[in-house]
Amino acid sequence: MLRMLLRRLFLGAITVWIVSVIIFAGVEVLPGDACTAFLEREAKGKLLENCREAQGLNRPAVERYIEWASGAVRGDFGVSANGQKSISELVGNRLRNSLLLAICALGVGVPLAIFLGVVTGLRRDKPVDLFFSTAAVFAMTIPEFVSATVLILVFSVWLGWLPGIVLTSAGAPASEFFPEILLPVIVLAMVMTAHILRMVRSSVIEVMAGDYIQMAILKGVPYWRIVFRHALPNALLPAINVVALTIAWLLGGVVVIEVVFNYPGLGRMMIDAISDRDLPVVQAIALIVATVYVGVNLTADLMTMFLNPRLRTHALRGS
Repeated sequence: MLRMLLRRLFLGAITVWIVSVIIFAGVEVLPGDACTAFLEREAKGKLLENCREAQGLNRPAVERYIEWASGAVRGDFGVSANGQKSISELVGNRLRNSLLLAICALGVGVPLAIFLGVVTGLRRDKPVDLFFSTAAVFAMTIPEFVSATVLILVFSVWLGWLPGIVLTSAGAPASEFFPEILLPVIVLAMVMTAHILRMVRSSVIEVMAGDYIQMAILKGVPYWRIVFRHALPNALLPAINVVALTIAWLLGGVVVIEVVFNYPGLGRMMIDAISDRDLPVVQAIALIVATVYVGVNLTADLMTMFLNPRLRTHALRGS
């Protein structure tokens, strides 16, 4: 098992390294650089040369990559092209805000999705199953900006119950984001609940149709004991990977939600950095999101391995 764990960690580290190379190379092939973006119309002649020399952009790409990657390992992403501020400090608050949004959305969406997925799976083709399954399909197919706009129109414009946009600054304490964060959380919870609900429902139906479940029913084992002690532990295992993908999506893929609600997270910062051609910030955010994505999926794989007796036995034999 230790050998498998080390192999997974090694593959995860290799993946992050390959992604870092792709991110650096992708920014390198773009026309212009941080100095041309910062100086704009004045990016020419001696002024441009001095800027590139000051930021080390006139050095070979391999040398600059090694310096950038080694700094990223230490949590130092350099300085932004606009304003020459520390990227680590700029990203720190935005990462905290994205984590706050993700944790709140997960706290609402995951328990609700698991509960509804179990209920609909156990009541297959019954009215409760048809209602929530249909609602999940609608939630999955409606774009996030549409549902966000509808919620703003209803709860902010018509009813006036909740603020429609986030006006709190990025560096404010987390407590000041309430109740402005409620509508973004509801939108995200709707999307993740739909995906996880359908996964849990399908898994519950498949497990309940298994031979060992049917044998337990024939032997007269109480129904709810079969469900909670035998069916649910196996049915919920596939949901771990879905939750992991949802977490990674929440941290880096909710750009639309953050833009619609003016939420100061990583996604909104990425859009602003692209608009300002602040390439160092774009590199840093892309690498952070990729690292989180790999780390979350690695954690999900390890959790699945430890919670699944068959995979755990296979790992012990392999070690």
